Amino acid sequence: MSLDGKVALVTGASRGIGAAIARELSRRGAYVAINYNSSREGAETLKRELGSRAEIFKADVSKREEVRRMVEEVARTFGGIDIAVNNAGVMELMPFEQYDEYKFDRMWAINVKGPIYVTLESLPYLKKSKGSVVNIASIAGLGTALLNTTFYAITKAAVIALTKRLAYDLAPYGIRVNAVAPSWIETDLTTRGRSREEVERAKADIINRTALRSLATPEDIARAVAFLASEEARMITGQLLVVDGGRIDYLTHAV
Repeated sequence: MSLDGKVALVTGASRGIGAAIARELSRRGAYVAINYNSSREGAETLKRELGSRAEIFKADVSKREEVRRMVEEVARTFGGIDIAVNNAGVMELMPFEQYDEYKFDRMWAINVKGPIYVTLESLPYLKKSKGSVVNIASIAGLGTALLNTTFYAITKAAVIALTKRLAYDLAPYGIRVNAVAPSWIETDLTTRGRSREEVERAKADIINRTALRSLATPEDIARAVAFLASEEARMITGQLLVVDGGRIDYLTHAV
């Protein structure tokens, strides 16, 4: 699955899943635009690791003007954009009855508006390259029984819907749009504010509800993204690739 010479913009790429995606795309030959908002140190460390085929670009994906400037800079630096990976995201845990409007609005702005803005601003370049968009969703958006994630799940369900609609909207330009839905993965996003003991309990609980009795890693997600962005997936669009090891706790409408 060579991506030799392709230009990939990866949002939220300074750490966690985003950094793993950037590494995998680079390993397969792509030039990588590493987007970050606040974690400049992580972005610079990753750039040093990837070498001359990577550059860092600062932008808050929830602000369209910042996204526009970033995309223009990426295109000037690398000569275009072939792959847009909408990975940047935040997760705020809150029980339904403790709804916090600020937290929900922040999640919506980053998790939903971010992919919209990045795709919109990248569109002129993606049209030229007949490129690919890969959105990072979550199994939360499919109805898994994850505690206190109702509002986060809403944003990820929106990403899944966006993926399917954009696949039809952008197909006339030869642009493919797909999404990857990771299971719970141990990253800064999922462990922030939790003690080590709480994290280990959560991991054990999830493993017990997973058919393969194992947790996915950022590298598992990165390989899925690389596949969807590659020519091997040229007839795949509008699809959600679930990378969860066979979770068995999905909520259904069965009686």
